[in-house]
Amino acid sequence: MIKIEHTLFALPFAFLGATLAARDLPPQSAGFWISKLIWITVAMIGARSAAMTFNRIDDREIDAANPRTAMRALPSGLLDVRFAMLFAVGSSALFLLAASQLNKLTLILSPIALGSVLLYSYTKRFTFLSHFVLGWCLAIAPSGAWIAIQGKLTIVPVLLSISVMLWTAGFDVLYACQDYAFDLQRGLHSIPRQFGINRALWIARGMHGVMFATLIVFFISAHLGWLGFVGVLATGALLVYQHSIVKAHDLSRLNAAFFTTNAFVSVILFVTMACDVFLLR
Repeated sequence: MIKIEHTLFALPFAFLGATLAARDLPPQSAGFWISKLIWITVAMIGARSAAMTFNRIDDREIDAANPRTAMRALPSGLLDVRFAMLFAVGSSALFLLAASQLNKLTLILSPIALGSVLLYSYTKRFTFLSHFVLGWCLAIAPSGAWIAIQGKLTIVPVLLSISVMLWTAGFDVLYACQDYAFDLQRGLHSIPRQFGINRALWIARGMHGVMFATLIVFFISAHLGWLGFVGVLATGALLVYQHSIVKAHDLSRLNAAFFTTNAFVSVILFVTMACDVFLLR
């Protein structure tokens, strides 16, 4: 129901935020870093599971009416709604517990993060800007992990978060294209429904263009080396490839663009930039 593999979109960015934040701290014990890594991972799992489950609960009637989503666990009856609600509450509690184990600021800000990921589901009912709200939800990951390590926020993680927000909003616009007719029929809001599929594809390209520019500014601000730059270039290539295979008249390769390509983006950026920190520094 919650598609654990989708965690690949955000978890590497949390690890990247934590890695870059740790670079500026004095040496700490191995136990300190293991504890931080474990609780950041638990927080991500809790928030992601709560968000996805709440989304499935909130959208179960809409999903049942949409042929593309009618076989999901809740509308098809594979899972009970009461179980899903308990799971969402438990996942939320797990997230708050993890935040309390990191530092004071993380705990103070945790209700904002949790509220954001839970309330996203409602936005498509009244605004076509819901893609940016989803982007904000994923953008919390790198800045939240930075705060978990340093207990404060600087411009470096903010730039990374802006990149993540634009990247997420862009690929969510692509994903929404396949539901254009259904959204029109049900009165749901999205950029494809608002502007049409062809214009929506150009809007997504524009988002990813600005995202790439922000990523370069982040790379410079973070003082990364050539390995990190390889990650930036690879991301640009994947974005170009993603948009090259999705056409307004042919959405048949949308899943390849959405799932495969975007999972690679976050992993590549984390691996190259983390290696830059650990191997070259």
